[in-house]
Amino acid sequence: MFIDSSSIPEDAKVWIYPSSRKFYPNEIEVIEEKIKTFIENWKSTDENFTASYKFLYNRFIILMADDVTSPLTNVDIDASVSFILQLQQEYEVELLDRMNVCFKQGEFVQYKELKDLKKLVKNKAVTAKTIIFDNLITTKQEFDNFWEVAIEDSWYSRFL
Repeated sequence: MFIDSSSIPEDAKVWIYPSSRKFYPNEIEVIEEKIKTFIENWKSTDENFTASYKFLYNRFIILMADDVTSPLTNVDIDASVSFILQLQQEYEVELLDRMNVCFKQGEFVQYKELKDLKKLVKNKAVTAKTIIFDNLITTKQEFDNFWEVAIEDSWYSRFL
């Protein structure tokens, strides 16, 4: 069942999918409707299952599921990955590439390959205080507290 993300418990499972480009305004409403429809149909036979999403910075799709009350199976996770793959293909973006890094540069969110982060640090385009998005977090509590952090406070600090 779809619920508001503010009602998802702190220990809920979170998956973050950064897009290789910003979504266009005319795409966002359609994508959000597709995400909501997917969540409403995801484990629809389990009345205890609750899930939600956030769509942030016109770039990040965040799925959240309470897998404590109603544990997720491999089939459930495969269904979510298949859904993300469909979005990826339909909108011609990368959503599953974990070898990238997203960070703020002024008011903009940059999406770069992880291997380029060292170059950006060396050229001082990125500093220890640059806000980076840790897209590898796995719970809502981590998402709420550690998703947007200074590089120096994240595992990315090893690139400094």
